[in-house]
Amino acid sequence: MSQTAVRSGVRVLTSADTDDAVRLLAASPIDNVFVASRVRSSGLEARDLGCPIWGYEEGGRLRAMCHAGSNLVPVNAGHEAVAAFARYSGPRRMCSSIIGPAAMAMELWQQLSALWGSVWSQTREIRAHQPVLAMDGDPLVPIDPGVKPMTIDHWDAYYRAAVRMYTEEVGVSPLQGNPAGYRYYVRQLITSGRAFGVVEGDRVIFKADLGSVSAGVTQVQGVWLDPTLRGRGLAPAMMAAVVHYARRIAPVVSLYVNDFNTPARATYARVGFRQTGEFATVLY
Repeated sequence: MSQTAVRSGVRVLTSADTDDAVRLLAASPIDNVFVASRVRSSGLEARDLGCPIWGYEEGGRLRAMCHAGSNLVPVNAGHEAVAAFARYSGPRRMCSSIIGPAAMAMELWQQLSALWGSVWSQTREIRAHQPVLAMDGDPLVPIDPGVKPMTIDHWDAYYRAAVRMYTEEVGVSPLQGNPAGYRYYVRQLITSGRAFGVVEGDRVIFKADLGSVSAGVTQVQGVWLDPTLRGRGLAPAMMAAVVHYARRIAPVVSLYVNDFNTPARATYARVGFRQTGEFATVLY
């Protein structure tokens, strides 16, 4: 263990920490679904995850965690843990975003910026207020029967819709840098039964994915309706169908949304989602 790790109380977690990590993640299952999903599918070993998960210890007990991949995601991190993760991160930024409960994510970005300067402080966009929504019952509106799980036959059409969604939502194309990787990611969503959509001819006109799946919670992401069809009242029934499918996998369905996206927030409220917390996203 490095001297930095000793001083900060931070170390890379391994499979030996699984029980403690699962207990920590279970304390806030909706907020922690992304990291819980990764741990559930790949365990804690960095070689299997493709990135490390850091643990912060006090008194010999695991108190906080931080997923340190393309997304930097803190878990249960108070002030001391945030400061320790910021020190441990160092001046070389490997991630493209910081995401998590708003207070944690914003404090982590501020600490990183203060310690290491422009490599962390200069951002493309900061979304400081993203309501976290969840529901654990049936949708409040009828479902659209046209929404179906996607199959490999829909791969090309779903991929085109996913690229449009990502570019519209994030502001840059997902094809920058590694287009083959994004195409493979979309294929994985389809083959794992976590991609849903409405197909018309050779087009997918509505899509949504289950980006994260833990034992009790799924997190919906990538919700997109073709712009030519917006404003017609179609989205609530389509989203209700996604909830219907998601609750076959886990009882609680969650998502987070930009606070300025008034139409989407209205749609989710009609379906039955209620706010349970708030996230923030720092984009590089």
